[in-house]
Amino acid sequence: MTSLSPLLRDDRARSRAAQALRCLPFRRAFYERVASEPLSSTAFCRLPEAGQLCRGRLSSQGVEEHWLWLIRLGVLRREVDGQGLTERVRLTPMGRELLQLWPGEIPPAPLLERLHHQLRRRRPRL
Repeated sequence: MTSLSPLLRDDRARSRAAQALRCLPFRRAFYERVASEPLSSTAFCRLPEAGQLCRGRLSSQGVEEHWLWLIRLGVLRREVDGQGLTERVRLTPMGRELLQLWPGEIPPAPLLERLHHQLRRRRPRL
């Protein structure tokens, strides 16, 4: 069995991550915010401007589930302090790179792409 070349793996990872950015409810303002400062899911839900950072309202549990997926894809990472990992997240270099794909707001994905994303999220090998 042959393994994928590193470049092909990187392209596939970027493609999956870009799809997630279009399918998840977070707006560009959210990603720009976590690019400059760490944010926890509970703090996110308490923000008065949470509606401007996200399409629709999410519970802190829902936010955390989406963040775990974005961490797995390499878009977000956990913030580290003197005692280890925290509940706060920050944008990764790949996340910054992906934001450059869209000059303005991240366009929402069409229905078929959102379905594909959900399948991919439930069954990552798809």
